[in-house]
Amino acid sequence: MSPSSRGGASVGRLADLSPVEAGAVMYLRLWGESDHGREAAARDFALALGEGQGRRAMRTLDQICMLCARHGRRPVMRHGLNCSCLGADENWFAQLVGAASDGAHEDATMLAALLVRPDMAPTLAGLSLQLGLALRKMTASVNAPRATHDMSSAVLH
Repeated sequence: MSPSSRGGASVGRLADLSPVEAGAVMYLRLWGESDHGREAAARDFALALGEGQGRRAMRTLDQICMLCARHGRRPVMRHGLNCSCLGADENWFAQLVGAASDGAHEDATMLAALLVRPDMAPTLAGLSLQLGLALRKMTASVNAPRATHDMSSAVLH
């Protein structure tokens, strides 16, 4: 596998992500798909958040994607809209948005530095917080599966 395609390697499934993280991946895919995909994302945001907040959420997604395109360490790899797989770059993006929306600013900045130049990482982390909060509001009624056992251990497998 070439270094440029590593970001597309399948590392999981969308179904394994929280609603906020899965939403981040799906809107990243829509944005990168076409103008039609960006229009669909804008409609989703407007329907779920109202016109004003929807426009702000779409503007934030635009800024994130343009920042990654202009200042990315390499192009962000995406899977297709209907793919149930989760690519490595997509997972990184999902974790970034999730960490930012959980208030883990330092973690979000570290994750952002792996996608973009280090000097742009704080900006990407801040934009990811805005997107994450919008997605959190949009998915507030979605019941995410919760662990029924003690998750206090750092060892998952």
